[in-house]
Amino acid sequence: MLFRLAFVLVSMAALLVHPHDAVAQDLLRYVDLNSPEMSTSEMTRAEVDALLKAAPPGGGEQRSANLEGKRLSHLDLSGLDFSGSNLRLARLNRTDLKGARFDRAILNQAWLIDADLTEASLVKASLLSTQMQRAKLGGADLSGARITGDLSGASLIGAKLAGADLSADMRNQSMGLMRGVLKSADLRNADLSGANLSRANLEFAKLQNANLANCNLNHASLAGADLSNANLAGADFTETDLDSTLLPSAAALAEARNLDKAWNLNQARRPQQ
Repeated sequence: MLFRLAFVLVSMAALLVHPHDAVAQDLLRYVDLNSPEMSTSEMTRAEVDALLKAAPPGGGEQRSANLEGKRLSHLDLSGLDFSGSNLRLARLNRTDLKGARFDRAILNQAWLIDADLTEASLVKASLLSTQMQRAKLGGADLSGARITGDLSGASLIGAKLAGADLSADMRNQSMGLMRGVLKSADLRNADLSGANLSRANLEFAKLQNANLANCNLNHASLAGADLSNANLAGADFTETDLDSTLLPSAAALAEARNLDKAWNLNQARRPQQ
């Protein structure tokens, strides 16, 4: 009971992160990922599958299961359909979720550290204060998802984030700046077209060959990021931090908007001709 209370309090701390602090450092220093609460499961794959199939309809033919707060770490849940389900505060650390479906699912304050979501579908999922450090999301579909979670060090090679919203929640300033954190994430060949990355943290992110067409990058931090060969057509760089950012070709930059209003443009790195 005491651990449960502490776990909830630590999860709530995600809402209190200072805008310039790393969420991982603020939360993970207080959490033992090897503890039973964070590394074991209270259900088997068969039990999870049965719960999903027995859940009442959540709209149309979709079923909506309640897995709030469940310990599901280290399980093989690959290929299961969690669409529309409530996984708030669930623990799925190092869980195999390859090819699983989380469309429109609620994953707020869930823990998916080192989870494998390769080719998973999270279309329009809710990922508020979700902890996904070092998660594998290669080829995953997060189109239209709302993300203010921490994906530091995550692999999103070839992932789809078209229309995703990783912007800061400016309505909850009294509780700290909630925003998408993709610090040191691997986004090579990812599709972020039309995504809202306002105030998002993409420091040191790998964005080579990424599609950033029509992205909102207002006040985002791209310090140290690699944008080699990225598509920047229509991307808005108003007050974007470009300190030590490796920029693409002059032709690609010419298609961006408000680059002259970016911060630290003179500190950005230009490609070798």
